Amino acid sequence: MRLLVVEDEEDLVDALRVGLVRAGYAVDVACDVAGAEEKLQVNSYDLVLLDLNLPDGDGFELCRAVRRADDGQTVRIIMVTARDRLDDRVRGLDEGADDYLVKPFAFPELLARVRALLRRDAAGGTAVLEVGDLRLDTARVEAFRAGRQLGLTPKEFGVLHYLMTRPGHVVSTEELLEHVWDEHTDPFTNTVRVTVGNLRRKLGAEGVIETVISRGYRLKERV
Repeated sequence: MRLLVVEDEEDLVDALRVGLVRAGYAVDVACDVAGAEEKLQVNSYDLVLLDLNLPDGDGFELCRAVRRADDGQTVRIIMVTARDRLDDRVRGLDEGADDYLVKPFAFPELLARVRALLRRDAAGGTAVLEVGDLRLDTARVEAFRAGRQLGLTPKEFGVLHYLMTRPGHVVSTEELLEHVWDEHTDPFTNTVRVTVGNLRRKLGAEGVIETVISRGYRLKERV
């Protein structure tokens, strides 16, 4: 899953990027409203971590703009801010945020909130995804097949995570690049094909991830 962190505190940005990447997410960063708007126009994000006090504007306004452009409200937004007054919390949720977290915060709590929002539509009620004999623990960043731990790289984990939230559906290479890799990835690279090939080998069986010619990849609903 791909996240956008909108934050101007460099130390916090660095810590969030490291922690979120270790948890298996692709992470882009914007330090102001203008940078965030530019990235949101060209990239597809699953979730935005949004500070309110930004150098060139207010996070509330950016949240409103995101919601106006996102009619289906598919982008999840967590406001992460030092503003702890009740009226700010209420306003943030009314402006369209899905959650509101006050600084300072414990990183495990932030991760739990991110996981909860990302599984709201596609993955059900827990941090564990199961499709057939595949089991993915998004909290511990562990994947298993028939009880055997797979030992996936972060990108392999990300691809499997994305496919397991859409079993039976064809997912294009472009969609995987948008949601599993960050903005620094060359769009013409063969990294998706290589990653899927390595993932298939670790799954240890033919046909778990099918190639749909000219369209993309599909995880079988019954593995």
